[in-house]
Amino acid sequence: MLPALLAACSTPDGFPSLDRRPGEIALTAQPAPADPAPVATPIPLDAGLTTRIAALVKMARDADDRFSARLEDSRRTIAAAGRPASDSWSAAQVALSELQGTRARTMTALADLDELYFEARGDAPVELSSQAQTVASAREEVSALIVRQDRILAELSGRLGT
Repeated sequence: MLPALLAACSTPDGFPSLDRRPGEIALTAQPAPADPAPVATPIPLDAGLTTRIAALVKMARDADDRFSARLEDSRRTIAAAGRPASDSWSAAQVALSELQGTRARTMTALADLDELYFEARGDAPVELSSQAQTVASAREEVSALIVRQDRILAELSGRLGT
């Protein structure tokens, strides 16, 4: 009995056909139509945001100017530093701390720009809006100031062995 049942499922070749049946062809899935491309509506630059960005960049530049103004005196003081815990070494530590303080103002400007960038990206998370581009440009400028200051501070700190 079993051979007779199996014979009903086979073709003259001995195997069932794997071809699609007419009913299966009619039910073949068709690709979904493509979604239309999203139309980006540019977000105009807010005058308040532009003013805020300019103020933060100015704050960073001013801090960098103060950093540069103190730099030569600080280099001389650090170069004259004696052994650790001496008066000249302590004066060098103070000079280094003052430079780090001016760097902190630059970092504050960058932190505020980071916050503005985060907000701008939240408003337009898919594409870089004109607001986000403007903030990103300011962030790059301020970041370059900080990288320069960090390099100088590492060099001076290395001279003091700290």
